[in-house]
Amino acid sequence: MQIKSIDGFVATCEARGVQREVSLFMLQDEDFRVDEFVVVHVGYAIQKITPADARTAWDMYDLMLAGDPGEEASRA
Repeated sequence: MQIKSIDGFVATCEARGVQREVSLFMLQDEDFRVDEFVVVHVGYAIQKITPADARTAWDMYDLMLAGDPGEEASRA
C-alpha cells in the first residue's frame, strides 16, 4: 500500500482506490514518508518496499487472481 498521510504511528494508506488506517508501530525504527510503499498484514505495516517491488507484487497478485488460462482445459 502507498502511504498517503502519517500521524504518529498511524498512516492512511491506499491501494487500488481502497484506503486503510495502518499501524507503523512494528517498524517504529524506520523513517516513513508520504508516497512510500509498505507491505501490510492485518492492519500493520510489516515491511517498507520500493515502488518497483510494489508494482511487481501487484502484477503477481493479478496473475494469481486471473488463474492459469490452461487450467480449465486440463479439467475437461
